[in-house]
Amino acid sequence: LQILKDATLYFSRATPNLATVIPAMDHVDKMLTSYSRNKKYLPSIRAAVRLAKNTLNRYYELTDSSETYRIAMGMYLLNILLHPQHKLNYFKTAQWEDGWIKTA
Repeated sequence: LQILKDATLYFSRATPNLATVIPAMDHVDKMLTSYSRNKKYLPSIRAAVRLAKNTLNRYYELTDSSETYRIAMGMYLLNILLHPQHKLNYFKTAQWEDGWIKTA
């Protein structure tokens, strides 16, 4: 899948940090969801993509217990979005679940 190659190349160019990794993970998750539902791919390919998505989500869930993650997302949102309303819009645009938004 091109999205995984693109992510690998993106993070190989510089030292990744949580403020760049989390939005990238959101994008990869969105693309994997799209691929897993696309009927143009064989069922076996869609199943493999769902497994990749499950693996990504397992790593994403580890951020729930990370203070560093919360600080980084706060810094990311402060530096990039600047306003609490935009923060909420980012989470909704990224289709975060309500519980995740409350935690953030």
